[in-house]
Amino acid sequence: MQLIYHPAGPDELLRGALSDLQTGRWLSTRDLLERTGQDWALRTSRSQALAVSAATSGVIEAWLHEDPGHPDAQVMRARVAVERALRAHRQQHALTVQLEQEAREAAWSAARGVPEDPVPWVCLVALAQLDERRSRPEHRVKPLEMMLPRGPWGLVDEVNQRDTSGNREAFHRLLQVLLAQSASLGTVLDFGQWVASWASTGSPLLVLPLYAQAEQMRRNFRPHGDDPLWRHTWSREPIKMHALRAFEYWFRVTDPRRRSITDLSHLAFALWAGHQQVEAAAVFTAMGPFASRTPWSFLRVSPAAEGTGEALFWRARRESLGFERRAQADPSTGSRPTAEPWIGMPLTE
Repeated sequence: MQLIYHPAGPDELLRGALSDLQTGRWLSTRDLLERTGQDWALRTSRSQALAVSAATSGVIEAWLHEDPGHPDAQVMRARVAVERALRAHRQQHALTVQLEQEAREAAWSAARGVPEDPVPWVCLVALAQLDERRSRPEHRVKPLEMMLPRGPWGLVDEVNQRDTSGNREAFHRLLQVLLAQSASLGTVLDFGQWVASWASTGSPLLVLPLYAQAEQMRRNFRPHGDDPLWRHTWSREPIKMHALRAFEYWFRVTDPRRRSITDLSHLAFALWAGHQQVEAAAVFTAMGPFASRTPWSFLRVSPAAEGTGEALFWRARRESLGFERRAQADPSTGSRPTAEPWIGMPLTE
């Protein structure tokens, strides 16, 4: 099986629109967003993927030129402007400040033009990542949860007023804000666990603690494959509990067409790393040929190598599916195996 790394995952309509954007055509983007309507979760995820594709071209500007009053074109202008500002910041580009200001103006304009839409407010939350010193008043609002630091909580509240289900991207952006502000590792983990504590059944926010734990691994440890201790973190509470809870109350109850491949990837990693192979096998099966490079790329396969994480993905998938087959053939083998050694084991399928 050849792995497919694509931002649309199994969303064929989004895949077609992204393909058209790459050739300078915007009609399918307009039609897709109109078809998505006020399905805010889907609108948020689709518009984000579209913006990433459109950020390197003038295709959205062409749409605005043809139909300047179209509300979706206004929102996509904000989306693209934010994506460009974030890229410039990561690259330490000289135009970062200018692009940030343009993005902020576009987001506020879209918020006024489409007042019921949460996406412009998600854009403003995303821009808070660039204000690392919290110089703007809206980025140092006191949270309801006392253990968490000040941040763009008022902007998040604006998102929540419009998307009452709990907007996935808004809280992932907030996690990135905390990381950009060099929040302590404990604060990042507390944030992920706090969000999951109130997330409803079926919410992808149940997976957020696994992202926080993966960031811990990436930023603080960068362990390599033959380190015998790295999986211990994933098999301890509370992270083990969060992985199983996300499996039971998100993965098992959510429409497969609505699952993010990146969320599935983080869940599969957490379950496999925590020795929950039966559950991990179910997630790997659901992913089919689609894959995300994170969090697999956060773990080195050797002390000297970074890699893309694909070798680790194949190993985890093979171990999980292999254990599931053995368990089905002989239930007396027990619920889960102990950790399997890395050294001397092949890493590719």
